[in-house]
Amino acid sequence: MAETSEAKKEIQAEEIAEKEMEKEIEVSEKVEEKTPEEQLKEMNKAVEKVEEKKDEEISKKADEQFKVEEGRDLTPQQRREQRFAREKQERLDNWVPKTELGRMVRAGKIKDIDEIFKEGKKIMEPQIVDLLLPNLQTDVLFIGQSKGKFGGGKRRAFRQTQKVNKEGASLSFGVLAVVGDGKGHLGLGLGKAGETLPAKEKAIRKAKLAMAKIPRGCASYDCSCDEEHSVPISTEGKCSSVTVKLMPAPQGTGLVVSDELKKIMRAAGIKDIYSHCEGRVRTTFNTAKACVMALNKLNDLKL
Repeated sequence: MAETSEAKKEIQAEEIAEKEMEKEIEVSEKVEEKTPEEQLKEMNKAVEKVEEKKDEEISKKADEQFKVEEGRDLTPQQRREQRFAREKQERLDNWVPKTELGRMVRAGKIKDIDEIFKEGKKIMEPQIVDLLLPNLQTDVLFIGQSKGKFGGGKRRAFRQTQKVNKEGASLSFGVLAVVGDGKGHLGLGLGKAGETLPAKEKAIRKAKLAMAKIPRGCASYDCSCDEEHSVPISTEGKCSSVTVKLMPAPQGTGLVVSDELKKIMRAAGIKDIYSHCEGRVRTTFNTAKACVMALNKLNDLKL
C-alpha cells in the first residue's frame, strides 16, 4: 500500500510539471504571435509615459517661475509696494523737466547731487532727487494723536485739525515726512491736505525739495577712527521753545535721542550721537525742525 501511494504522488507531480510546461509554452507562443505593429504601439506608449513625466516637471517649474514673476507668492503689502514702485518708475520715465536744472539732470550733464549743493542751486522738481538718489528712505514722524480718554490716545502720523465755516467743520490732515539716503543727504517736509494719502505724498515731495547735504565725521575723544558715523562737532538748533543740542559720540554708543529723532538720524546716516533737548519736546514738529536746523548748521563749518 505504501508503494502504491508513493507511485500516485509521483504521477501527480509529473502531471503538475507537464501543466506548467504547457502554460510556459502558451505564454511564449503568445509573445511570439505579437506583430511588429503591436510591439511598436507598446514602445510608443512607454515613450509617451516618459514624456508625460518630463512635461509635468517642466510645467511645475514654469508655474513656480510665473508665480515669482507675477507676484502671486507675495503678501498683499509686498504686492502693493511693488505696484507703487512700478508706478513711480513709470512717472519718472515720462517726466518732462520744466527747469534748466531738471533738463541738465535729465540729459545726464549732472550725475551727482553734491554738484548742485556746491553751486548753490535750488531744487524745484522732486524728480531731480529721484534720478540722482534712487535708493531713498522715506519715513513719517508721529506728530498727531488719536482720540482717547483723558488725552491718552496713541501717537500717530497724521495730525488732524478742524476749521469751522458756513458749511460746517472741514477736516485737514498734516504729515511730517523725512527723506534720506543714509549717506549724508537729508530732507524734512510738512504736507497738508483734506485726506491722509495726498498729505503724505505732499510731505514727501516737499522733503525732497528741501534735500541738503549733512557733513558727517568722528570727533569724539573716546574714538579715533576715520569713519563717518557721527557729527564732526557739537551743534545746536532752536525752533520755538525747543532747543536740540547734538554732540559727537564714539562707535557703539548708538543713537541717544528720542524715538522720532532716531528716524531723522537713520535717514541722514548717523549711527552714534549724544543729544540734549530743552523746552516743549513733546511737540514733535518743533523738535524735529530744531534737530534738522542743528544738522544744517554743520554746512557752515569751515576747516
